[in-house]
Amino acid sequence: MHFEILAEDISGKRCLDILFPRIKRPEATFRVISYKGIGRIPKSMKSSSDPRKRILLDNLPRLLKGYGRGFPAGYEAVVIVVCDLDRRNFDEFLAELNTVLDGCNPRPATRFCLAIEEGEAWILGDFPAIEAAFPEAKAGILASYVNDSICGTWEKLADTIYPGGAKALSRKGWQAVGIEKSRWAEEICPKMDIEANSSPSFCSFRDTIRSL
Repeated sequence: MHFEILAEDISGKRCLDILFPRIKRPEATFRVISYKGIGRIPKSMKSSSDPRKRILLDNLPRLLKGYGRGFPAGYEAVVIVVCDLDRRNFDEFLAELNTVLDGCNPRPATRFCLAIEEGEAWILGDFPAIEAAFPEAKAGILASYVNDSICGTWEKLADTIYPGGAKALSRKGWQAVGIEKSRWAEEICPKMDIEANSSPSFCSFRDTIRSL
């Protein structure tokens, strides 16, 4: 089986490139493709933005239709769309994503995996890995975190391990935030225990892959 994994940003790709080989079966192949933000599903259900801008949801109808037409008959392949829930309603957002999939003919085998609230929730599901990668991590802030809570997840992680916290990092601009998020993924994800993660949305992602 082959997995085509669509991630909304480069830090998500860094995380998945490290964790996915430890979840899939040894014989399965995979590719993680990163985009430059999540965007939004077009109201017309037709991709409305310039594909070169590489915004995930803006281009999702075109992407899924392309996979539906492109996978050869009998080829075992699944598209995994990984994106942040942010502050959306879970059921409504999932229904919107499935509506895009229903508009494909043929429909590619697809699963939608939502990080709640953000991808950093999966990292925050493993306190020992954070503390192993960043021994100076602030234990009190970690202890105050409730898994998969809507609380400003990346900011919570930044307050735990970044000097000056999220405010200091935000002052450097979004490009610096993205670079730092990628560094966190690269340093923490190799130390994560995928069997003991406390993030329900990570466990759902892990178990979804295994069920396939």
